Amino acid sequence: MATTPAGRARDSSFRAVLGSPHVARLLVGALIGRLPTGMAPVAILLLVRAEHGSLALAGLLGALYCLAAAIGQPLLGRLIDRLGQTAVLYAVTPVATAGFLLLPSTGPGRHPLLAALAVLATGLATPPLEACLRALWPDILPDPARRRVALSLDSSTQGLVFMVGPLLAVGVAAGAGATAALAATAALGLLGTGLFITAWPSARWAPDVPSERARWAGPLRVPGLRVLFAALAGTGVALGAVNALALAAAERHHAGWLTGVMPIALSVGSMLGGLAYGRRAWPGAPARHLVAASIGFAAGWMVLLPDPVPAVAVLGVVLPGTFLAPLLTASFLTVERLAPEGESTEAFAWLVACVGAGQAAGTGLASLASAAGPPLVALVPLAGAGATLWLLRRFNHLL
Repeated sequence: MATTPAGRARDSSFRAVLGSPHVARLLVGALIGRLPTGMAPVAILLLVRAEHGSLALAGLLGALYCLAAAIGQPLLGRLIDRLGQTAVLYAVTPVATAGFLLLPSTGPGRHPLLAALAVLATGLATPPLEACLRALWPDILPDPARRRVALSLDSSTQGLVFMVGPLLAVGVAAGAGATAALAATAALGLLGTGLFITAWPSARWAPDVPSERARWAGPLRVPGLRVLFAALAGTGVALGAVNALALAAAERHHAGWLTGVMPIALSVGSMLGGLAYGRRAWPGAPARHLVAASIGFAAGWMVLLPDPVPAVAVLGVVLPGTFLAPLLTASFLTVERLAPEGESTEAFAWLVACVGAGQAAGTGLASLASAAGPPLVALVPLAGAGATLWLLRRFNHLL
């Protein structure tokens, strides 16, 4: 018997969602196009060190790229809500690509100011593919159940950006040099963004509301969104502290492999949690899911406070990771509900920016705390996750 349209609409399995028109292409394009976010900081560090620049300069340039990318997301999101995805993405993608390709010619070790300007421009021009993808979901998947599954897939694959990206940068640099790593970063960004912007939904997407109706504060004028963005900055602090936490644990236990394995374990946990969250419809509104996921995310970090042995440390990072993707998915659903009409891209971009800013802060705080040993470093992700939980529970009525 043939399946009816209504029957297809009710099928919200992963296979059905991925089989929907344009979904797989957009997910793959966005994933590849976001790999530079994970590759660039490592590739920049390797370039500076290859030119015998200081580690401090390498770290500053990497942090500048992350900060510029975070600042640029809501600015570009606002332009997209006014001009459409095609015009903005076609304008900024060549700038970001050229920035990666030209950075080696600036001679970062000899001309740090020129290199900083190149890094700043490259970061600001980072295509806001995350925000664009989430703005497209209501048009591609009108059925709420299917949209929730797509957002779960989207959240689950985010960890791959920060798991595969650094490994790619290191691998290419080891085989062909730091300049080649930046070239690969540029090529993957161009390929992924090209797949995304040439897809029919992105090419046809247009603003719903004339630009003159937009307000200067944008989505930030909505109290619930301000609370959510601040809460997700705390989540970013927890994520940004993981690398420093892993390095401190590796040095304390003389287990260098922890440096790479612990961040990967967090990403694996996130993927597993996101797939579990997307497999079924959970009772209650997304705001309730936010609080529940934030409780698990905060509690998970407590396992690392006693500075456990390496094997337990790896499993301990998986635990908060399992709640990360559900937390992000529920956040996306909440943004979709609260975003003012015609400002959805900017609203999603603010969420991305706040997580990114939190990551930068978490990396810095955890690096400073690492001098006191792993127990104090472990307090940084717990504090960030605790702030997320406190904000979401205290202001849940606004969400």
